[in-house]
Amino acid sequence: MLSCPNCKSKDLGKIGVNQYYCWSCFIELSVNKGKILTHQVEEDGTLSSLDDLFSDDERSIIM
Repeated sequence: MLSCPNCKSKDLGKIGVNQYYCWSCFIELSVNKGKILTHQVEEDGTLSSLDDLFSDDERSIIM
């Protein structure tokens, strides 16, 4: 089961193919090649990467 690398919540909503939204900490997650990519949604709707805040181990998932 996928969990948020930021808050560890499993309260995720699917918003697209391999794209999720964390309802606990309000970040967007994408899964690509076994890695979770994290993004903050800005006021204008653009996405800012948060990947530099997490280690590769924290962003890895087992498919």
